[in-house]
Amino acid sequence: MSDRQRISSGLPYELIVGYSRAIRVHEHVYVSGTTPQWENGTVDPDPERQVRRCFEIIEKALMEAGGSLAGVVRTRIYLTSTDTVRAVEKVHGELFGDVRPANSTVVVAALLNPAWKVEIEADAVIGSRDRERTGS
Repeated sequence: MSDRQRISSGLPYELIVGYSRAIRVHEHVYVSGTTPQWENGTVDPDPERQVRRCFEIIEKALMEAGGSLAGVVRTRIYLTSTDTVRAVEKVHGELFGDVRPANSTVVVAALLNPAWKVEIEADAVIGSRDRERTGS
């Protein structure tokens, strides 16, 4: 494997803006800000479903890089309102209760799409637990 592996969502916006869904460098994986959008462009208005959608996309990128949510060491969560905090706490706690990554959660004035209530970034390390799961 080269020192740098790009993981793409396949959306043309990545080429326009010049970014990747995620980048793996050696055992480190950096997942870009991830929004709760479905492939067809729709967004569920429910905050909990938005948080779950973000983590589904993040998990898919991590798996493509040879990792899993178990390897996450840091999450950064951007909210447009404190009203979304409970949904984030619930889903983050379910997914990372045993992993307990470092976390920052901040409220921002807005995200690019007014329908988005949350955007999430994640950093992970591909470790022995991930290699056991993926066989890499």
